[in-house]
Amino acid sequence: MRTMGLDVGTKTVGIALSDELGWTAQGLETLKINEEENEFGFDQLGKIIKEHQVSKVVVGLPKNMNGTIGPRGEACQRFAKEIENLFGLPVILWDERLTTMAAERVLLEADVSRKKRKKVIDKMAAVMILQGYLNSQI
Repeated sequence: MRTMGLDVGTKTVGIALSDELGWTAQGLETLKINEEENEFGFDQLGKIIKEHQVSKVVVGLPKNMNGTIGPRGEACQRFAKEIENLFGLPVILWDERLTTMAAERVLLEADVSRKKRKKVIDKMAAVMILQGYLNSQI
């Protein structure tokens, strides 16, 4: 069984999956959503969960630097709760402070163009969220 990692934004959700042993995270895709119109891509997530036999989901929780939860964090908590309700899977909220910045730095160091970075940054952040969680389980 695999673990899925999600980096939830207002317009996209970065998706990563673990290997079957739960050691490594790989980026899968970036799902377009529209938070303003309540389009969250749950149908597509359900297909991925079924296809890859996902047994657990890790959702990045963007906390403020002082550890408090702001509006973005609250939106991620609602998203996580909806996944639990729809798919009956355990959902772990994982502190994702600075993961998008770290992903950006990795892509810059790899000399990825701005246009390409924009396409993969959320997927890369999902990988970092999931890998952080997997590392904590060892």
